[in-house]
Amino acid sequence: MTVAPQATAANASSASPAPQVTGGQAYIAGKCPQVVIRDEASSYRTYAKGAKDDPNQLTYQASLAQATRQCTTDGTSLSIHIVAQGRLVAGPMGGPGKVTIPIHVAVMDNSTALYSKTVNFTAEIPPGETTTQFLFTDDDINVAGGSGGFTVVQVGFDQGPQKPEKGQKPVHKKHK
Repeated sequence: MTVAPQATAANASSASPAPQVTGGQAYIAGKCPQVVIRDEASSYRTYAKGAKDDPNQLTYQASLAQATRQCTTDGTSLSIHIVAQGRLVAGPMGGPGKVTIPIHVAVMDNSTALYSKTVNFTAEIPPGETTTQFLFTDDDINVAGGSGGFTVVQVGFDQGPQKPEKGQKPVHKKHK
């Protein structure tokens, strides 16, 4: 592990200044909303076709463990960059390969949604392995006017059926 040299009184003149933000963006901490992983949406399971809640038919289980954020402002809106760390484990019916998991991010001010988006995120278990860790990021969060004191960023797995994107029609099975 490489460690950056620390500034001391003896070498203070050689210490580099803090990085400067360009483009009119200012990093802020005081108004950056807390990120919470919702308990009821912290894990996600998929099962073999036709099975539900049968541990022997589990294909994959994903969980979210930690999340953090960084905020910038241009004076009129707050941009929030979040990162959530998760783990993906193959069950008895799963194995190595790519797995798509629905992760939902919402910025809530009390009960008002200021931002809400579900991302079909792809994580991959490497060949020969049954587990992996992943990092999910969302850089698209912009809140007009900043955030109030009761604003939080909620992260979790979308537990419901996926709705079609705006402008797309739902897929219907053809009967033969």
